[in-house]
Amino acid sequence: MNKFEINSRYGLQKQELLDVIENFNISGETIGNANRNHIKIFELNGKSINIKSFKEPIIINKIVYRFFRKSKAQRSFEFANRLLELGIGTPTPIAYFEKYDFIGLKKSYYISEQLDADLTYRELVRDPNYPDHENILEQFTAFSYQLHEKGIEFKDHSQGNTLIIKNGTQYKFYLVDLNRMEFHNNMPFDLRMKNLSRLTPKKEMVAQMSKTYAALSNEPYEKVFRTLWRYTQRFQKRFHKRRNIKKKLKLK
Repeated sequence: MNKFEINSRYGLQKQELLDVIENFNISGETIGNANRNHIKIFELNGKSINIKSFKEPIIINKIVYRFFRKSKAQRSFEFANRLLELGIGTPTPIAYFEKYDFIGLKKSYYISEQLDADLTYRELVRDPNYPDHENILEQFTAFSYQLHEKGIEFKDHSQGNTLIIKNGTQYKFYLVDLNRMEFHNNMPFDLRMKNLSRLTPKKEMVAQMSKTYAALSNEPYEKVFRTLWRYTQRFQKRFHKRRNIKKKLKLK
């Protein structure tokens, strides 16, 4: 059994999309690493499209995704459409596809238009001398504030998950890796700060983001910085603890 939904703009290309999914393993250009999920670029009638193949779930999750919960691909497609409705950038969603076996969900795929970015937040963390660093960070923080004002809790708000495109001295931001989100009527202050805590371990960047966020939110700078830095330190502690555990397990 298969299940899919296609953006109406691509409805006439249904068969081509089905063919691409069927040939996913033997064609296309892989980008990034394929340790968990596999991302490939394909050409579709002269346009580059991005297909994310999610890792096959373990048995219990195969059943969960069949009967009780939407697949990561379906959530990505639906969240992308909702983001666009809210005026938030993300690569144009094209379709999602699901394949089932006798147990439950076997494979799922999310397809979107390919967006070639100039950078991600990661470059700002790695290179403090990146051109226009301060301006980009300020605009990125304003973008994050806009997300929060619209009640968007992007749970994977981390270094590589916002594509940034330069347009003179202005920057446009596009969210990717969309399957983990919640939408709120109103985001509490602490949840907002926690949402920003995965972005950088650098205190000077946290301070600059806090300054911008405080100005936009009319919160005291000291409150914003103190709270954001506390959540950042907490996240970094957990992150390094998990990484050390993984290293030890690999040695055994």
